[in-house]
Amino acid sequence: MFSTTNQPIEVTQDVLDNIGKVIAVHLAYSSRAEQRGRTPKYPSYFMKATSSLALTGETVERPADTELLQFEGEIALVIGKEARRITPNEGWAHVGWITASNDIGIQDIKYADKGSNVRSKSGDGYTPLGPVMIPAENLDPMHLRVITKLNGETVQDATTQELLFSFGQIVADLSQQMTLKPGDVILTGTPAGSSVFKPEDVVTVEVQAGEQSTGELRTTAVQGTEGFKDFGNPTKVTDADRIDAWGDAQAAGLADADATTDADAATGADPLTDEVRAKLMASATATLSSSVKAAGIEACTIAGLTATHGTQKIVGRARTLRMIPLRQDLFKQHGGGYNTQKQMFDDLKEGEILVIEGRGEQGAATLGDILATRAKLLGAVGIVTDGAVRDLSEVVEADIPTFHNGAHPSVLGRKHVPWTMDETVACGGAAVQPGDIIVADSNGIVVIPPAVVEQVADHAFKTEVQDEWVMARVKEGNPIEGLFPPTGEWKVKFEEYLANRENELN
Repeated sequence: MFSTTNQPIEVTQDVLDNIGKVIAVHLAYSSRAEQRGRTPKYPSYFMKATSSLALTGETVERPADTELLQFEGEIALVIGKEARRITPNEGWAHVGWITASNDIGIQDIKYADKGSNVRSKSGDGYTPLGPVMIPAENLDPMHLRVITKLNGETVQDATTQELLFSFGQIVADLSQQMTLKPGDVILTGTPAGSSVFKPEDVVTVEVQAGEQSTGELRTTAVQGTEGFKDFGNPTKVTDADRIDAWGDAQAAGLADADATTDADAATGADPLTDEVRAKLMASATATLSSSVKAAGIEACTIAGLTATHGTQKIVGRARTLRMIPLRQDLFKQHGGGYNTQKQMFDDLKEGEILVIEGRGEQGAATLGDILATRAKLLGAVGIVTDGAVRDLSEVVEADIPTFHNGAHPSVLGRKHVPWTMDETVACGGAAVQPGDIIVADSNGIVVIPPAVVEQVADHAFKTEVQDEWVMARVKEGNPIEGLFPPTGEWKVKFEEYLANRENELN
């Protein structure tokens, strides 16, 4: 069925039944990378089940008790000639056809897949293709266009000119480890504009190659009656998930909620405003800890670490790196070369604080002076690790405040495998998510969720100013009654003083 031909092929159920495997690219368009706030150096992939394949005109269920059914209009490559260990220059010649695809997913269960997308992306009907496959032989892969419409309104319109990785590179890269056979399908990533669709919404995807077109691939969402049962992972949605699925905070109805680093990069919103930062810097970490608890977050402090720069306070947004216990086979696979640890330190940005999950292990280092210097040069404001540090004196000289669990001369291969980045980690007894606000000095390290940071900053600043003002009145000889806390006339005077202090920050 997939022998090389120069004729268009209508995508029928028989065609879908003969597809061998479906591979999808995580991130491939510059507009999407800009939206996500990160640009990968190499393509990365996940698999989709062939049982998720569907035809144009079919429906897709949004499972009961979920909210984030997401569409992604993409160009699908259909392999026409077997490929094994080919070069990027040879890659396109192994593509037999292109067609339209919709890489549908349900964000509500994405967290549980830990990057594999097994459940979130392989539901029945989650990979519609068609309606026509266009022969690739005479096409220019750098002049293709994908257009996605939601209920008739164009929401994605991009050309392959903005690809981060050529189709030839993607085919060649995959062929290094697996044989790509005729009929295998590669979904090549989505541009910016991907969003959520709801029951009764209709999404169409069309791929154009000059005057040729795949036709519109049409999918209608319907409400499912079955949800996720309690014998598997429950669904879980954060504001960050909503912003990621909808595309930005405004579309998600969270324009004022301010969630994570990627979300704020996409929307321009930043909960860590100059005023909020100034209030955090003016407040003791002990006061901030109490203020976070007052906002309903109990476990908000990272404990047991030593500061390289004493009482010097740092405030920044968290990036995260997770180390798992050493297992020789896993270290062989993940510990060498340009591993996750090195990628993380290369990807740090100005104003960020790297938080490393080292499991409290003191028997091997989680970083050394070279990595600390790299973080400093990229503009990171600090490093927090509940593991050990190598070259501690040199790390101090690198002049980036580092909070650590001791010094050790051994590298990470003694006790650690660098595993994942930008996922929720445990550090010093606290859960830390990418985008959390970290305030740290030698007196303590406080983790503040972005959604409450303004509330926390206001509460802590008012508490600090009140204590300062009350102390001044006590030193003047005034009695405690009615002064601590201020009531009556004292309260009026304090509120005037507080307003003046707040004006000084603006």
